[in-house]
Amino acid sequence: MRILFAFVFLFSFSSQLKAETFEPTVDSLQKYQCPEWFRDAKFGIYLHWGAYSVAEQGEWYARKLYIEGGPEYNHHCEVYGHPSEFGYADFIPMWKAENFDPDALLALFKRAGAKYFSPCAVHHDNFDLWDSKHPRWNSVKMGPQRDLVRLWKDATVKAGLRFGVTTHLSRSYSWLNTANGADTQGDKKGVPYDGAAGKAPGLYPPHHGQSTHQRAPLETTEEWRKRWSKRINQLVEDYGPDLLYFDCAVPFRGVDQGQTGLNVIANFYNHRPEGVMCIKQRPWQGLYADGIATLDYERGKASHILDAPWQTDDSIGSWGYNPSVPYMEPGLVIDKLIDIVSKNGNLLLNIPIKADGTLDQQATDLLTEVGEWIDLNGEAIYGTRPWGVYGEGFHEIGAHDKKSKLTAKDIRYTTKDNVLYAFVMDWPKENSPILMEFVTPLYQPTDRIAGGPIQSVELLGHDSAKDGPLDWKADPDGLIVHFPDQRPCEHAFVLKITLE
Repeated sequence: MRILFAFVFLFSFSSQLKAETFEPTVDSLQKYQCPEWFRDAKFGIYLHWGAYSVAEQGEWYARKLYIEGGPEYNHHCEVYGHPSEFGYADFIPMWKAENFDPDALLALFKRAGAKYFSPCAVHHDNFDLWDSKHPRWNSVKMGPQRDLVRLWKDATVKAGLRFGVTTHLSRSYSWLNTANGADTQGDKKGVPYDGAAGKAPGLYPPHHGQSTHQRAPLETTEEWRKRWSKRINQLVEDYGPDLLYFDCAVPFRGVDQGQTGLNVIANFYNHRPEGVMCIKQRPWQGLYADGIATLDYERGKASHILDAPWQTDDSIGSWGYNPSVPYMEPGLVIDKLIDIVSKNGNLLLNIPIKADGTLDQQATDLLTEVGEWIDLNGEAIYGTRPWGVYGEGFHEIGAHDKKSKLTAKDIRYTTKDNVLYAFVMDWPKENSPILMEFVTPLYQPTDRIAGGPIQSVELLGHDSAKDGPLDWKADPDGLIVHFPDQRPCEHAFVLKITLE
């Protein structure tokens, strides 16, 4: 009997393992389920860092310095010289990362409240930030001469956060083809840029005519697709990220029809059973099918509660360091996080980093302020789930806002166990009461956390024992709450509503 039981157990176990194996097809990948760690984490941080950081003109500088007559081209000619004489490859030796301290940065990100960290491992500039086995153009052989992805991962694990990587490589074939051009007018007319002149072979894509599409190549060579696949697979297999992100839909367009990307996603799922795969709903960049991965919105967000978890990737300013681009105010970062979480999403927040590996003081202060708010109110963020409605009010946050427009009449909700959390997005003026019209006994969404009446209402950070209990009333028109005289924090205010 023991032998029979063992055989049945092993057969059952092996069958489960077989069932968890993903094939590189849409049908197979639609078995993907977003893991609970990601649903609980809610807030992550990432950054764009590369040789482009030296110029302090943003992460698209590698492309735009070759666009004749543009502001980056004019800046480049004035500061560094004409692209035929000084190209993007010439920035790589200038990128030293001399003050890079990953442990100190991860300690700051953890204090800010992040539960995962997913740095950019390769941007559109075709330069790998790990010990890549395939191109010689990587941060170990050139520039900082260090395995930056390994250093980031070690610091992330040490800090107790989940580690991921973002990859932006699939666009490079056409995006960086601007380096293979030449001026069409002026003194340098017809003089080939450094890429067209054959400099830095392997960094710039092969010269393939006039296709310089900025979003995604219309067509690529099989050799290019294989090289992309090898690089991303090595990143997955050697560095074991918990999260993998494509800055697009599933690569590639054209004759490939997304098959190369499907192969890589299947490989990731099979190597990382608890891994999160993020792609964008951009069928003009490649294949897109619902359910094969976690949906990512760039600088956007869902307008309502989505059934499946999702993510917004956003930045406090420019993606790559550019001090001329103003940062968001800390209150807007907090309001965005709340709004996204109330709709079943996560926020992956980009922090611009200097070429030397440090953050400027404004970014550090912003992260510190966000962390102080989360220290007080994090129980209403982490591990929560959306309620029947995400909120009340009529104001929305714009994709490129720097300051929040939300008021005390804008409410957002999350739930956990038998608690409903209500975020009041601004302090009420002139002692006006807060009315939550959906918090009534007659509103019973199917996923409501509890069915009984309200047991208590607290304001997180308010000391009831010292300053007296909160004044509230369960009215037929909704829950009415009068706030105390003193604010418990500087930004959104959280009511903890416990139900029987």
